[in-house]
Amino acid sequence: MGNGSFAGQGIVVTGGAGAIGIACARAFLEEGAEVQLVDVDGERLEQARAALAPLGTVGAHCSALDTPAACRTAYAAFGREADALVHMAGVFEPDPLDADDRQVWERAIGSNLTNAYEMAIAFRAQHRPAAERTGRIVLCSSRAFQRGAPGRAAYTAAKGGIVGLTRTFSREFAPGILVNAIAPGLIETRMTANLIASAGAQRLSEIPLGRFGRPEDIAGVVRFLCGIDASYVTGQLITVDGGTLNSS
Repeated sequence: MGNGSFAGQGIVVTGGAGAIGIACARAFLEEGAEVQLVDVDGERLEQARAALAPLGTVGAHCSALDTPAACRTAYAAFGREADALVHMAGVFEPDPLDADDRQVWERAIGSNLTNAYEMAIAFRAQHRPAAERTGRIVLCSSRAFQRGAPGRAAYTAAKGGIVGLTRTFSREFAPGILVNAIAPGLIETRMTANLIASAGAQRLSEIPLGRFGRPEDIAGVVRFLCGIDASYVTGQLITVDGGTLNSS
C-alpha cells in the first residue's frame, strides 16, 4: 500500500476495463483515492471493479462516451466531484484507406479524440477549483503520433489531435486545472497483442531498454502527473516508450 497521498480525492478512469486503466486505478486506490471506472465493455468492467474492490472504494459505469450527455453522466454517476480525469479510452484498428468507407476513420476520431474533448469539457463543468487542490486531466496520445503508424492513419491522426487538445486546454483551463498527456510506446495489453504477435521481434529490436512496456509503467507516470509533485507541470506530452523516440 502507498502513503495515502490521494486520500479524499476522486479519480475518473476511462478505458477502465483495459490493462492500463486497471493499472492506473490500482495506483490511485493504493494511495487512498476513490475511483470511478468507465468503459464500454460492461462484462469486463464489472470484472475489473470486482478485482480492485479490496483496495478501496471503486465504482463502475458502462458507457461508450459517444455524446456530450454520456460524458456528463459518467461524472454524475460517480456521486461526487472528480478531482482528476485519466482518459485512457480508445480504439486501435487497421485503417484500409478506403475513401468510400469512413467507418474506421469515424470510429478512430470519435473514440480517441472527440470523447477526450467532451470528457475534458465535462470535467471542467463539474470541477470546483480549490486553493489547496488543482484539478488534473491526463489524456492518452501515442508514440504512433510521433513516428507515424503505417496501416493506422486514422488512429495516428486522432492521437496527434490529443496533443493539440492538451496544449490548448492547458491554457484555457489554467490555473484551476492542469492538463497533460502521455504517449505510450508499445505496451503489452490486449489491444496490442496482435501487433506484438506479428511484428514483435522487429519492434523489440528498436527499444533500447530491451522490453515492451507494462501497464504499470504508464500508471506510474499518470500518478505523478496527478500528484502534488507535478503542480507546476501543464501542457506537456510525456513519452513512455523505453527510449525508442531518442533512438529512431
